[in-house]
Amino acid sequence: MDLGLKGKVAIVGGSSRGLGLAIALGLAKEGVNVTICARNEAELQKAALKIKSEGTGEVLAIAADQTKYEAIKCIVNETVQKFGRIDILVNNTGGPKPGGFFDHEDTDWQEAFELLLLYVVRMCREVIPYMKKQGGGRIINNTSFTVKEPSVNLLLSNVFRVGVVSLAKTLSQELAGDNIFVNNICPGSFKTTRLEQLLEHRAEREGKSLSQLEAELVKAIPLGRFQSPEELANLVVFLASDRASAITGATIQVDGGLLKGLF
Repeated sequence: MDLGLKGKVAIVGGSSRGLGLAIALGLAKEGVNVTICARNEAELQKAALKIKSEGTGEVLAIAADQTKYEAIKCIVNETVQKFGRIDILVNNTGGPKPGGFFDHEDTDWQEAFELLLLYVVRMCREVIPYMKKQGGGRIINNTSFTVKEPSVNLLLSNVFRVGVVSLAKTLSQELAGDNIFVNNICPGSFKTTRLEQLLEHRAEREGKSLSQLEAELVKAIPLGRFQSPEELANLVVFLASDRASAITGATIQVDGGLLKGLF
């Protein structure tokens, strides 16, 4: 199926590895020109080589700390200078430190706010004017299943990712007339570095082995396995395309049936 994405331009945050890299690669395979960005220059260049070898679109790699506003402006400006437009924005960053309410100081709250919510606000603020000028675009926020079912020991993620979903719903209504679609995706259990870090923290807290915790987690997934990053990327590619021309303001999970709620 031709999704009509060839020649489009995308910015994908946190795309040197894991889910961000899978999303950037998925778009590039459809002929999208992608700007990838992350803090680690070495990992970023390695990701760029992978995308160039497997995709058909061009790649612009920018080493940047997305919690800094000047870095965000740089990412957007360099993308426009290189490709002339921005059609797709995928907001994606790493997760904040795990813990419960009394595990966090004010600095932890501030860092999580800047990493998860303020970053999205700033990126949208810089990108939307270009999308309006060119007649439309797609904004896709990578959040977490915790926006639908808060998870124990992930308080900071629970709080600020819900803010992203609320922002997206509001923007979807404000921007529909400009042909700008705003949606959220909610990954469940993906075998990534982030999941490994969370399991290590939980193992230390509960006195269990990593293999034991992995087995418990898989058992809770009706599909009976972890999801692959490519499965999340497939949803992003669809939402970025004209085939999703009636979907905006939606929050869609890719979780193997993990969540039990109706919505």
